[in-house]
Amino acid sequence: MSPDDVEVARAVEERQKFRRELRHELEAIRGRWGWLMALGIALVVFGVVAMSLPLATTLVTALALGITLILGGGAQLVGAFWTRDWSGFFLVLLMGVLYAVLGVLFLNRPIEAMLALTLLLAAMLLVGGAFKTIASAWHQFPQWGWVFAGGLLELALGLMIWLEWPSPASLAVIGLFVGIDMVFSGWTWIMLALRLKHLGDRHRHATPAPAA
Repeated sequence: MSPDDVEVARAVEERQKFRRELRHELEAIRGRWGWLMALGIALVVFGVVAMSLPLATTLVTALALGITLILGGGAQLVGAFWTRDWSGFFLVLLMGVLYAVLGVLFLNRPIEAMLALTLLLAAMLLVGGAFKTIASAWHQFPQWGWVFAGGLLELALGLMIWLEWPSPASLAVIGLFVGIDMVFSGWTWIMLALRLKHLGDRHRHATPAPAA
């Protein structure tokens, strides 16, 4: 066999191995499809609520981030004192203090903190959109048109946020994105639950009934 044939055979074997492992994992949790379905539906409902109340969702997100940063900073500080003889002690200590300070800022001034995050999001969309449009138009790889269109969409969205900042409309973007992410995550869980239910039904029909 040529080296190319060996690589192809290895790739096919890896793909088959991945499918076997995935099938085994799905078989292991197929009886819990109802819980996963409930989780997916709950996420979709909460996501729709978040999208309909984006400003409130943004505020809740800021408070949750603040609490998370404070807890993370506390863990970093504890870890730093546990390893104070380590050469990276001051770096871990500095990161812990930084996390804690940012967490306090998020809790004390959530609106200003989310405005800063919104501006950062706009800058990331503008830079990422520009890179995608230029790179896809330059290289014109297969299906480059979709990447080009996605880059234009990111540019338009980033520019819209940038021009609206710091109005309440720009502040609602974070909450809207959180809601959209929850809806997509919930839909993914629902699809997985339906797949597991299908596997369970097929297994039940394939299993012969016990003899009387």
